[in-house]
Amino acid sequence: MNTLLLSRIQFGLTISFHYIFPLLSIGLSAMMVMMEGTYLATRDKKWEQMTRFWTGIFALTFVLGVATGIVMEFEFGTNWANYSRFVGDVIGAPLAAEGIFAFFLESGFLSVLLFGWDRVKPAMHFFATVMVALGAVFSAVWINVANSWMQTPAGFVLLKNAQGKVTGAKMTNFWKVVLNPSTLDRLEHVLIGAFLCGAFLVMSVAAWYLLKNRHLPIARSCLKLGLIVAIICSLLQLLTGDFNARMIAKYQPAKLAAFEGAFPADAPEGMGVAGWVNQTRQQFYGLRIPGMLSWLLYGSTTRPVEGLDAFPAKDWPPVNPVFQSYHLMVALGMFLIGISFIGAFFWWRNTLWTRRWLLWIFVFSVIAPLAANELGWFSAEVGRQPWIVYGILRTSQGVSPDLPAGDVLASIIMFGILYALLFALFLFMLNRKIQQGPDDTPRHPSQEGPLPQHGRMEA
Repeated sequence: MNTLLLSRIQFGLTISFHYIFPLLSIGLSAMMVMMEGTYLATRDKKWEQMTRFWTGIFALTFVLGVATGIVMEFEFGTNWANYSRFVGDVIGAPLAAEGIFAFFLESGFLSVLLFGWDRVKPAMHFFATVMVALGAVFSAVWINVANSWMQTPAGFVLLKNAQGKVTGAKMTNFWKVVLNPSTLDRLEHVLIGAFLCGAFLVMSVAAWYLLKNRHLPIARSCLKLGLIVAIICSLLQLLTGDFNARMIAKYQPAKLAAFEGAFPADAPEGMGVAGWVNQTRQQFYGLRIPGMLSWLLYGSTTRPVEGLDAFPAKDWPPVNPVFQSYHLMVALGMFLIGISFIGAFFWWRNTLWTRRWLLWIFVFSVIAPLAANELGWFSAEVGRQPWIVYGILRTSQGVSPDLPAGDVLASIIMFGILYALLFALFLFMLNRKIQQGPDDTPRHPSQEGPLPQHGRMEA
């Protein structure tokens, strides 16, 4: 394997591992805001207990997210020096904004969130929780801006040397960079995906407590809250996915064609349900709904959709891997909708707590939104190939010159071992916190802080 392929593998592995923790941090912080806000509104102590419990798990995901994210910053210089040099003037600003306006906001209030329960007033602590959640969201905003610019670049000019060779990109309009054609569609899809991860993690732990007959009032409230968020966000994810498909059809038609294994340059196109794509023979084998893609995009089953034959073969992404990852992501999204509504149905029948088979599904269903988010990222990034900046800079042009393939391979092995140990530590710490569970012991009134006495409810 050459340096280019190994560098792509390395970045893919490191960002896939890192991506787990921001998803959980964003999702959990939003759930914590709802929990603590409910506590302030009702003075029901169980909401404070569950907020304290999830704060500890949030801190674990936050720490691992920071530790694994630093690695990618260095990879820009070590493995992708040409890319960094080419686009540094453009993406440097969003990446700097992520550090200044997002990371510092999140980490600055994190200490109050973790250690301020008995030291600040409840309203102040809730404010810190909201700021941490906003910091997590803002971090996603600026990272999404940088990545979306690579998908649909705008607000820049290309620089050339005396010989007329393109040497880089220079920002001309900051807000056009920030609000490039794919930013908002991709951002809402990413954030809702993160909220789903948080909701299903809360539901998973709550279902496990119900199965073990532990912390029942807290577990039931967590499961109800998680179901509400899951139903809303799973449906919104379907809607924002449609928005993204329409945006991709307009700005990255070759990627959309790869999503559906569509080859004819200009013909009505169906939507693949499941199957296999032979890129060499330009054949799709499997189940396809005729005209469905044309109808979803344009409201007509006869309107043509641009296929891969409309583009030079050298500009095609790896079609079958993109097709498989995209359709598996969609299948998982439909599963999340289905299982959420099944849970809501049994909640309505007041039999959710006794459906052990469903509770066991909820215990393991946390894997589904995480996998769907990872597959969505894979579809978007591999579907952009062979471009690292779409239509401007090829991935092969962005790799560092004179970087030995052996050094990259050695670092992949090293990071593989290190990340395996980190993940094992994460699972160990997560399991320990879950086994310990929320603190059900009522606190002494002197520890509760200056809460108003009216309207309080005991746990």
